[in-house]
Amino acid sequence: MRAQPKASHFIDGDYVEDTDGTVIESIYPATGEVIAKLHAATPAIVEKAIASAKRAQKEWASWSPMARGRVLKKAADIMRERNRALSELETLDTGKPIQETIVADPTSGADSFEFFGGIAPTALNGSQIPLGGDWAYTKRVPLGVVVGIGAWNYPQQIACWKGAPALAAGNAMVFKPSEVTPLGALKIAEILIEAGLPKGAYNVIQGDRDTGPLLVSHPDVAKVSLTGSVPTGRKVAGAAAGLLKHVTMELGGKSPLIVFDDADVESAISGAMLANFYSTGQVCSNGTRVFVHKGIKGQFLTRLKERTEAILIGDPQDETTQMGPLVSWAQREKVLGYIAKGKAEGATLVTGGGIPNNVSGEGYFVQPTVFADVTDEMTIAREEIFGPVMCVLDFDDEAEVIARANASEFGLAGGVFTADITRAHRVVDELEAGTLWINTYNLCPVEIPFGGSKQSGFGRENSAAALEHYTELKTVYVGMGKCEAPY
Repeated sequence: MRAQPKASHFIDGDYVEDTDGTVIESIYPATGEVIAKLHAATPAIVEKAIASAKRAQKEWASWSPMARGRVLKKAADIMRERNRALSELETLDTGKPIQETIVADPTSGADSFEFFGGIAPTALNGSQIPLGGDWAYTKRVPLGVVVGIGAWNYPQQIACWKGAPALAAGNAMVFKPSEVTPLGALKIAEILIEAGLPKGAYNVIQGDRDTGPLLVSHPDVAKVSLTGSVPTGRKVAGAAAGLLKHVTMELGGKSPLIVFDDADVESAISGAMLANFYSTGQVCSNGTRVFVHKGIKGQFLTRLKERTEAILIGDPQDETTQMGPLVSWAQREKVLGYIAKGKAEGATLVTGGGIPNNVSGEGYFVQPTVFADVTDEMTIAREEIFGPVMCVLDFDDEAEVIARANASEFGLAGGVFTADITRAHRVVDELEAGTLWINTYNLCPVEIPFGGSKQSGFGRENSAAALEHYTELKTVYVGMGKCEAPY
């Protein structure tokens, strides 16, 4: 066991164990090796975590935004100092290559702490409203105890993306990572306490599908922020709505990426590969429906095949490796099942489609896969695969491709590659999605809002907009004269 934490949970500033909880095995996806064993939170652990958060939140909210910001910025500094160790842990947790985690995972979490630490003193201001002789003012106040429920594709980043705005606004958080990737969030909690956060203001508890409902339904929880699948989001949002809790849902997608015939083909291929193969395709915003104009289809597929087959797949701890395994055996079986459906429904397999022959048979590897001649009604064009499977679809004109791109229940993201900047803006205005890119893809700096529309969720992560989802407005009317009544 190379990554065994001191205990399963981090509550009130220290590690806590309760062996009555269901055993959770943390498995290294590259080899299938069990690297840690933890326990899911029992109801007693859930109560302990929420009680600790409720107590700490009052103290934390009394700190000035400037003082809270200093703690978050110090946490960012510590994360950057320990980036290598945190990245190695993220690689063990997820199977993502170290060349990826070292630039994209803890670093993006640190960016989040730094950003929200920096804007806390200025972004939480209210307004003054003149009313003649009287006047009123508003102020943004924290919600209280908030729950974060993370996904397994970016465990450290998500722990920070949810924690940073929640804490900046004066809330306390109880964070539950995915049971598939339980390790990184514990280190984030450690670092926050080291940076000066009051004990209990950020707690981490492990759990499975039985743990989430205990958190969502708890009367002391004011808000739930989930990153996960659409089916899970529907259940969590429904339960939270029944109790009138605040919610943020960052869910799945089947996003379109449109490549017009005037696009720089090499750049567009780079965008399509980033939109399908980064993190072994396990990114919710991926542009998995790649619409390519018929005029450049042949050129696009020829170079795409060459570049895809040159991707280096192997040991994630080797810094030359460009693609690692999927996160679990179950995910690999799911992805292979979709590949089989693509073949059966008549899509043309351009490359990939199987298990690479240069890796451990115990790992959860799948070749980067490209299908061409995909039609809109095919399963692989409609359902979220969450693996390295790219679907290339043909199109003739702008109006047609916009209509087809929007013909989905999802609305998380989308992208356009074209040399015509007027057309680029015209098309993104028509696409029904919350996050869009022009001549690039999947760049999500903390400065910009991230989130979806339609069945892909609501609310926003990152940017100053996220603070609106972790606060509520309090309005105060100030009467300056004598109060009178007509009776």
